[in-house]
Amino acid sequence: MRVEIWSDIACPWCYVGKARFEKALAAFPHRERVEVVHRSFELDPGRAKGDVQPVIGMLAQKYGMSEARAQAAEDNVGAQAAAEGLPYRTRGRDDGGTFDMHRLLHHARAKGREDELLRALYRANFAEERSVFGDDERLVELAVDAGLDADGAREVLADPAAYADDVRAEEREAVALGATGVPFFVIDRAYGVSGAQPAEVFERALARAWGERSPLTLVDRDGDAEACGPDGCAVPRQG
Repeated sequence: MRVEIWSDIACPWCYVGKARFEKALAAFPHRERVEVVHRSFELDPGRAKGDVQPVIGMLAQKYGMSEARAQAAEDNVGAQAAAEGLPYRTRGRDDGGTFDMHRLLHHARAKGREDELLRALYRANFAEERSVFGDDERLVELAVDAGLDADGAREVLADPAAYADDVRAEEREAVALGATGVPFFVIDRAYGVSGAQPAEVFERALARAWGERSPLTLVDRDGDAEACGPDGCAVPRQG
């Protein structure tokens, strides 16, 4: 069974939702047969690389609220993150574009280190003091922490076209599947779960998707049809 998760590094609910999903997956009896794939989604596509601003100011401007209300919203997210055992700085964080991070995540996928890099990016953005936005060397450091080669990471970041099409393709796919925000979880392309739902919701979704998996139905039961198997290929009979 495959679970695809569309998310953005700038999204706090993606950070929390990942932890809740993983809690559900850990309790799932068939977890060893579940493949988890991360997909790209930008909350602010097209944002300039140098456009970095404090989170509180961004929230106040985007949602037309006071900075006091924006801070209260951050405090609420921080409390929910803490309930999942996640560190979360509710003061002094930055916000910016994530396109380069998604490109780097695709590079990490090709190297088999995508989940490690995603964890590093989440930790750096939500729990550490140094900003992850607008600083390529910071991203290179995190890539190295995730087990990637520093020079390889620098090459990706220096080439704006590297993995750009892959990121855009996954974003279009999310829209086609009906995603209007993230996190967005898709199970076997049959079930969707939107938002950072409680672990119990993910547990039910996994169980339902597993229980409704249909066994393969053979439409041609001709036992004499030629085929290749573990013992090799049958030699066609001579007329």
